[in-house]
Amino acid sequence: MDFAELIQKRYSVRAFRPLPVEDQKLNTILEAARLAPTAANRQPFKVIVITPKGREEGLRRVYDADWFVTAPLILAVVGTPAKNWSRRDGKNYNDVDTAIVMDHIVLQAADLGLGTCWIGAFDPQAARAVLGLPSDAEPVAFTPLGYAADNPKAKHRRPLAELVAYERW
Repeated sequence: MDFAELIQKRYSVRAFRPLPVEDQKLNTILEAARLAPTAANRQPFKVIVITPKGREEGLRRVYDADWFVTAPLILAVVGTPAKNWSRRDGKNYNDVDTAIVMDHIVLQAADLGLGTCWIGAFDPQAARAVLGLPSDAEPVAFTPLGYAADNPKAKHRRPLAELVAYERW
């Protein structure tokens, strides 16, 4: 599938079939994450691969939605702000870098016929405890990963003219 078709077809999956994700597909997704551009190429992130079966209670503390823990896998993208590049004004690029990593994950997954749903509304303290994160690590985003058991709904996006400016605001 070409890129334009891919970004049109990708959607947030909230129901998963009970099929395992093949190791080869998982590795392809993880490789896409590894290849994501990061500021100064520091790669200050980890992708944590979680098998939810048997860990549902703890994972529901992180994000309390039944469909979240029914996927065969959950991926967490965790940054390390102290290792990140910062702009001259002090802006740390942790959120930017980890967002690029997550975007590579969700797009590669969609290209392989797998569903994802970018989760940002999680409990970071619960995530720290459940994932056993060190104090310098920051959980930024989660996604369940598996084969969709639902169908995409129509996407509603603002018109391009509202989102693009040329030369100045």
